[in-house]
Parts: sequence; structure tokens; C-alpha cells
Amino acid sequence: MEFRHLGRSGLLVSEISYGNWITHGSQVEEDAAVACVRAALETGITTFDTADVYAGTKAEEVLGRALKGERREGLEIFTKVYWPTGPGRNDRGLSRKHIMESINGSLRRLQTDYVDLYQAHRYDHSTPLEETMEAFADVVHSGKAHYIGVSEWTAAEIRAAHQLARELRIPLVSNQPQYSMLWRVIETEVVPTSEELGLGQIVWSPMAQGVLSGKYLPGQPPPAGSRATDEKSGANFIARFLTDEVLTRVQQLKPLAEQAGLSMPQLAIAWVLQNPNVSSAIIGASRPDQVHDNVKAAGVKLDADLLKAIDDIVDPITERDPAKTQSPAQRP
Repeated sequence: MEFRHLGRSGLLVSEISYGNWITHGSQVEEDAAVACVRAALETGITTFDTADVYAGTKAEEVLGRALKGERREGLEIFTKVYWPTGPGRNDRGLSRKHIMESINGSLRRLQTDYVDLYQAHRYDHSTPLEETMEAFADVVHSGKAHYIGVSEWTAAEIRAAHQLARELRIPLVSNQPQYSMLWRVIETEVVPTSEELGLGQIVWSPMAQGVLSGKYLPGQPPPAGSRATDEKSGANFIARFLTDEVLTRVQQLKPLAEQAGLSMPQLAIAWVLQNPNVSSAIIGASRPDQVHDNVKAAGVKLDADLLKAIDDIVDPITERDPAKTQSPAQRP
């Protein structure tokens, strides 16, 4: 495993991190989830990402049990706040009330005294940013989180939050966006702004929800039991990638992966890691063997000719303009 600094902070994270969005507490049984966490640890992953909303708070509980007994100082545990976690009017958003209550709930479920990174899961347009950042400052100053991050914020939102973070003397160090060969929205504004301000990207869906694995074939229905056939596993989210044009182009990547000595998932993960502003790529898994395969992308360097060949195949169908298509609301 290779390690990178999270933005310009001193925190080192594993190049590949393990996330449990639609697996723990929902898609797979707990024994399988724990086996995947053990596989992640065995392969050198030290960074684990979750959120209070995943599986209705169950994902945090499963991860907490799976990591119990590990040396806490040797792990980087990330979670998030924003989406509803209860039926009440204040059980959502980035108000001071919800943030302060949510961090306590997350710590209890994760069985830890602190998280290394506490992230705003989306931007809250109904709460003053000053209120949100002051609450985050109290979370940091109380020792319940070491660093603060955001997820799927625009460049302008990140800049405004960064200014307040400096004034409040708290480390805003990261953004967690969707990023893959097929979804490059962050390259236009978010990455340049983050580089300027010292934030790193912790990217989710580097395999475009499994589409870049090559298992979905043009002109054929999705394989039985795949994510695309299960509404609870993101079927609606993945649908936009399941066009014959996209799937045909993805199949054309297979010879490139073979020539590089990589599996298709390894190629997809290695591709996002070529971006120097990416601190870590999040993988998910329902089986330990998937973890063992994916981590082999760590440390891989793709040469310029291969990167150009990839662009020649998929760049015409990638999404770059955030004004055309917004990133999906409910995820990761």
C-alpha cells in the first residue's frame, strides 16, 4: 500500500480507502462485511470511510464492530453528517443542533472517542455557513474530530468554507466527490480551487458503480444479482452509465488493461490516482477477493501513451460540465 497526505495537511491516508456505502448493514450480511474489512486491513488499507446515513446508521455500527480491537492510532476513520438520520425536523442538515447530536451518535456507533475526519455530506442551503463552521470548530476543539472535510461542494462553497475555517482555526482539508473516467466534473473548478487552498480529494465511485469493471455488456441485460438490478444497491444511480454507447466504449478499454497487466477495476482505480490532487480512492466490496484485486492499483503509474489511449476511448462521453448534470443527490 502507498500513502498520501490528505491535501496539504500532515495526515497520511492510504491511497486506497475502504468505504461501506451500500454494503454494510444492507447489501451484504455482517459476516461478509467483516471479512471485507479484514481483507482491507490485511492488504494495508488503514483509511475507512462511512456516514451516519448509510443503511440508516447501521453501516457505522457494522464498521465499528469490524474494527474493534484494532490499534486506533493506526487507523484513519472518516464519517459524515447531513442526510436525515431520524424522523424529526432537526434530524438532518448542518445546523448546530444536528451536527452536535450527530457526532455523538456516530462516535457511539463506531465505538471510538474521535474520528479522524468529519465531513459535511452536502452543502446546506437552509443553514448559515457560519453556523455550520462554528459547530464544526467546536467538534474539533472538543477532540471529537481531528480534521474537517466536505463532500460534493462546489468550488465557491469550498472557498467560502475555507475562509471561515482559517478564521476559526480548524483544518478543512478535503472534499469527497464522485470521480472516474466517466465522470470528471471536478476537474474544471473544484480541483484547481482545492489545489490552491490545500484540500485533497477523497474520491468515490472510481469504477462508476462497477461499470468500469466491464461486467455490463452492450445490448444485454445487467447480470443477475448485480448492483444495477437492486434498487437498494444504487440501481437508479447507475442507470445513466448503462447506455450502449458507454458500455461499448468501456469494452474497448479491456485490451488497454491487459497490455498494462491490470484488471479492469485496477485500471479504473489507478486512473483516478494519477490525478495529484486525489489523496485516496474509495473502494467498496461484497467479497474479500474484490478487495485483494482492487488494492493492486496502489502505486501503479500509467504512462502518458496509455492515458491518451484511455481518453481517446472514453473522453467524448465523460461528464465534465457541472451546469449540464449535477452530481446525484443521495450519495456517498
